[in-house]
Amino acid sequence: MVLHVTPEYITSLKPNEIFVFGSNLAGMHGGGAAHMAHKLFGAEWGVGVGPTGQCYAIPTMQGGVETIRPYVDEFIEYAKQHPELLFRVTRIGCGIAGFTNEEIAPLFKAAAAMENVSLPNGWREIIYEIVKAKYTKKK
Repeated sequence: MVLHVTPEYITSLKPNEIFVFGSNLAGMHGGGAAHMAHKLFGAEWGVGVGPTGQCYAIPTMQGGVETIRPYVDEFIEYAKQHPELLFRVTRIGCGIAGFTNEEIAPLFKAAAAMENVSLPNGWREIIYEIVKAKYTKKK
């Protein structure tokens, strides 16, 4: 099993790779990774959720972490339906939206063992520590 790590900076994608970025619901890709998604990978202006260009948009600007969870869950289901693609998840929500890695990484727990989902450096470790703490607590 190969578990991929998303590079800090992505400037090109292979044909089977998808750039997963944090967006806003209105799809106004003006800053951060959303701007790069629009500029480099065809994310369409006005599309703030789901597949767009060679990208996948996950809204992160509408409220707290719990408002992001349903969109991450939708993304994970989409990734399961497309095993032929490699989804390069960026540090969604950890830039302009102001969340931390520790707040966002656990939302991707169900994707941590998926071979076609690449997570940012350190996110699998955060998820592992949370799972380990819960398991240890149950003993």
